[in-house]
Amino acid sequence: MKYRFIFPLLLFQFSCYESPRNCQDFKTGYFESIVVIDETTYTSSFKRFGDLQIEYFNGKTDSSSVRWINDCEVIFKTINPTNRLQKKNVLVKILTTEKDGYHFEYGYINENKRFKGYARRLK
Repeated sequence: MKYRFIFPLLLFQFSCYESPRNCQDFKTGYFESIVVIDETTYTSSFKRFGDLQIEYFNGKTDSSSVRWINDCEVIFKTINPTNRLQKKNVLVKILTTEKDGYHFEYGYINENKRFKGYARRLK
């Protein structure tokens, strides 16, 4: 009888546990990101340092300015946009961190559609 009350108490305690996010560790470096959209996997690599990020995807290079809102949220703005879509700013939120990578969520600012991905440190 008394064990019936202990299990829900333990379950409640562990469900409130939030793993620490060490977002500072990923503000600079060389990374590879993997994103799945509509069952298609997209892989890109990027360098982030200071207030600049340079991304390499499908043989193309794209540069964005970087503005950190807080330790775990950042806004990217394409430096030389060539179309209307590239003029939209992207918000990235780091959800969880690991030793060599992090899970993130991103989307265009002022739009509800969000995508998730994983970035791992290459160097």
